Amino acid sequence: MQRLLLSGLLLLAAAAHSANATSIYAGQARAAAVCSQCHGIRMPSADAPFPQLAGRDAGYLQSALKQYRDKTRKSDLMNAVAGSLSDDDIANVAAYYARLKP
Repeated sequence: MQRLLLSGLLLLAAAAHSANATSIYAGQARAAAVCSQCHGIRMPSADAPFPQLAGRDAGYLQSALKQYRDKTRKSDLMNAVAGSLSDDDIANVAAYYARLKP
């Protein structure tokens, strides 16, 4: 009985972890729809004043996006764009860009 209970708890913990895990695919879709117009996927256009995001640290990207969303980091454009992102969106986009090679 204890073994069955322990197995059930382990399965429940694994399911909860996977439900909260970041999704590279969701990040790719969100980046293509929102971020890539200015930042590109691997590089912005040569004339664009926007920084490249591919290969950046995921923690840095998450922190920056949350600051833009919360308007503690100022940029009219980024405050508006990041204002529509949920915590999951931010985690997914950061994970996606972090795994790309610049």
